[in-house]
Amino acid sequence: MQLEERHRRYWRRTLRLTAGLAVIWFLVSFGVSFYARELSFSFFGWPFSFWVGAQGALVVYCLLIGYYAWYMNRLDIEHGVDEPRD
Repeated sequence: MQLEERHRRYWRRTLRLTAGLAVIWFLVSFGVSFYARELSFSFFGWPFSFWVGAQGALVVYCLLIGYYAWYMNRLDIEHGVDEPRD
């Protein structure tokens, strides 16, 4: 496979991953907070909307960052653009 085609495929997959994670981020940031009034049930003694806003969103953000780093590491190795280890 030509080098240019490999770079295009790598870039396409990177953009697709970024777009997918951005959609998840948007849904967690704005979607849940927009419908927070409808989420009015108790969750571990707190209103669910408060829990999602205060804790759940942070957990999702950390998971998104971890998944992005893991996936990009795999993608870098697959396409031969990873940094050599010492």
